[in-house]
Amino acid sequence: MNKLDVISQIADLKEIDYKNTLAITSMIELLIEKGVLERHEVAVKAQFLEDQTLAEIKRSNRFGIS
Repeated sequence: MNKLDVISQIADLKEIDYKNTLAITSMIELLIEKGVLERHEVAVKAQFLEDQTLAEIKRSNRFGIS
């Protein structure tokens, strides 16, 4: 695999990530507009999941796992 292949794959991943983010954001916005969710609920859950992820990273690093 040469440098150009790696750069191409990174570009592809960025495009996929953008499309996935757009789809998720659209679904969240529709659920908020329809009254299924409130924006605050989404924000609270996102913060909770981020805190869990950071805590897991810290636990892993404590055992020397990178």
